[in-house]
Amino acid sequence: MTAACWALQRSMYQTLSNASELTSLLGGDGIYSNPPPAAEFPFITIGQTVDLDWSTGTEDGNEHSITLHIWSRADSAMEVHEITEVVRNLLHDQALTLDDHELVNLRHEFSQARIDPDGETLHGIVRYRAVTEPMQQAA
Repeated sequence: MTAACWALQRSMYQTLSNASELTSLLGGDGIYSNPPPAAEFPFITIGQTVDLDWSTGTEDGNEHSITLHIWSRADSAMEVHEITEVVRNLLHDQALTLDDHELVNLRHEFSQARIDPDGETLHGIVRYRAVTEPMQQAA
């Protein structure tokens, strides 16, 4: 069985990378878990994930917190905000398909835009909360 956290990340990546509106803003395929040293700005990285047990007395489940990072070198934060809004529209409350798991919900928790400590990189932070359950096996 695929780990719920990995299934969720993979489905989020596929959703984002298949969205022409997003790839247009990124100038191509700019979504990474570990960007190459020469990655072209802007790009998105799939960052920290937290996976918690969300089981009840009768049902198994997991709660996930997944953080996406948006990196830009534009002259203003507008690019980060535009990308953040497209990402939000693609993921918030969407019924993504997961291997071996069912997505109960996927909710945008918060977004933030700031200047990175290097003084020239704009950094967007977008966090999602999801709940998953193992897929029910047919009897």
